[in-house]
Amino acid sequence: MAADGPWLVVGLGNPGPEYAGNRHNVGFMVVDLIADRIRGKFKAHKARAQVVEGRIGPAGPANRRIVLAKPMSYMNLSGGPVTALRDFYKVPVERVVAVHDELDIDYGTLRLKLGGGDNGHNGLKSMTKSMGAEYHRVRFGIGRPPGRMQVADFVLKDFSSAERKELDYFVDRAADAVECLVLEGLERAQSSYNS
Repeated sequence: MAADGPWLVVGLGNPGPEYAGNRHNVGFMVVDLIADRIRGKFKAHKARAQVVEGRIGPAGPANRRIVLAKPMSYMNLSGGPVTALRDFYKVPVERVVAVHDELDIDYGTLRLKLGGGDNGHNGLKSMTKSMGAEYHRVRFGIGRPPGRMQVADFVLKDFSSAERKELDYFVDRAADAVECLVLEGLERAQSSYNS
């Protein structure tokens, strides 16, 4: 594995303005923020994704090449574009990071892990089917739907006004967690950001 090979950080979401503020699109929000930090602009890629290439970390040998990606397929077809990008940039699966919403974690809570199941998340299910499960996940808690609301309805709704008050803070923290994972490794990122 080349020391300077890039990391592929994939924000999971659905393309189109009607989905932009949805809970299911928090992965897009996180990679958008990292792109802003590195002053990158997303461009269309032949792999049916929007990508930004850049570097994170301090100047010099400690920084890392990073490819930020937003698949432009719908969530349940994310695996195709992600696998095409992984192949195009020659990224080993253990340097792929999926940033996604997670129902079984309280709102705003982060958990980072390597590998595991998809927990019913269609974006992860598609990625795992395409390339196996041994990629990193940055799981952004959105909590469970209230009352009898269906999960599909809940994830495709925008964050509530109460949630939006803290959303920028939580997205910022998730972006920090991604950068820590890429620069310092999973254990350091888990000890700093898993809550």
